[in-house]
Amino acid sequence: MIYSAAENLIRHVTLRQLQIFEAVVRLGGYTRAAGMLHLSQPTVSMQVKKLSETIGCPLLEKVGNRFHTTAVGDEVYASAREILGNVASLGESAATLQGVVKGPLRIAVITSAKYFMPHLLGAFINQHPQVQPVLKVTNRSRVLERLKSNEDDLLIMGQVPVELDVEAHPFVDNELVVVANPGHPLTRRTGITLEELSRERFLVREAGSGTRLAIERLFGKQGLEIQPYMELGSSEAIKQAVMAGLGISVLSRHNLRLELAGGHIAILDVEGFPLFTRWYAVHLKGKRLSLASRTFLEFLLQEGREMLEHSLERTRESA
Repeated sequence: MIYSAAENLIRHVTLRQLQIFEAVVRLGGYTRAAGMLHLSQPTVSMQVKKLSETIGCPLLEKVGNRFHTTAVGDEVYASAREILGNVASLGESAATLQGVVKGPLRIAVITSAKYFMPHLLGAFINQHPQVQPVLKVTNRSRVLERLKSNEDDLLIMGQVPVELDVEAHPFVDNELVVVANPGHPLTRRTGITLEELSRERFLVREAGSGTRLAIERLFGKQGLEIQPYMELGSSEAIKQAVMAGLGISVLSRHNLRLELAGGHIAILDVEGFPLFTRWYAVHLKGKRLSLASRTFLEFLLQEGREMLEHSLERTRESA
C-alpha cells in the first residue's frame, strides 16, 4: 500500500507543480507566484489543484482573504523545498564540474544602490557572459520582504536587518554627505553644527530607510531631532528637490558624481560628516549559494570594492 501511494506520486507529481506550490506558499498567494514564475494566475491555481488531487488532501485553505497551508500542505511545502533544493544542487554540481560560471543571478538592491550596482553587474557579466542577471530595485521594506521569502540570491543594502538571521558581507564604504542647492547660504559656511542643520528644511526618505536611520541615530546622540520638511520615495526625487532649492538632505556620495561635476549640487561642511556606513551583500543564514552567486559575491568583495573606491575618489575630485 505504501509502495502504491509512492508510485502514484512518482508517476503524477511533477517538479513544476512542486515549484509552483512552493512559490504560492512562500510568496503568500497565487498572484505573486504567477508573476515570479511568468505564468497566468489560472495556470498556477490549476497546477496547485492537480497537486492536491494527486496527494488526495487539500493543501491550502482560505481564511478571510488569505490562503494558509493545511497540515498536509506544511509537509508538502517542506518536501518541495528539499526536493527543489536538491535539484538546484544537482545543477550546481554539473556547472561546477564543467568549470563554467553560468545560470541565473538574482540581485535585489535598495534604491540608493541603483547608481552603482548596474556598473558592477556589467563588469561581472563581461567576465562571465553565460550568467543571466536579474536586478530588482526597490525600497528597504520591500527588500526585507524579498529577503524573508528568499526570492533572491543576494540583497544589497546599507543597514543589516537585526530581526532576521542573515549573513552580511560588507564590501565598500557608503559615504553620506549633506547636500544643498549651490545657492544655499550654508554653502559659504564651514564647521556647520548639527544643531544649526536641524533647523533647516530637511528632505528625507521614507521612515525605515537605511540613510534616514543613520541620520536619526547621529542626531539623536546629541539630543537633536530632525523635523522632515518633505518625505520623498527615492534618492533621485530628493536630488531633484535639493537642486530645486526645496531644502537640504543627506545622500550617498556614490549617487552624486554627475551632479557634483556639473555644479548642480553642493556638499556642505558639517560637523560629523561625511558619515560612513557600509554597503552589505546579504543573504539568509544557511542559504546555499549557487556557483554564479558565490562568484559574484567574491567579485564584490574584491574587484567590486576597488571599482567603487576608485569611483568615489573621482567624485571627491569633482566636488
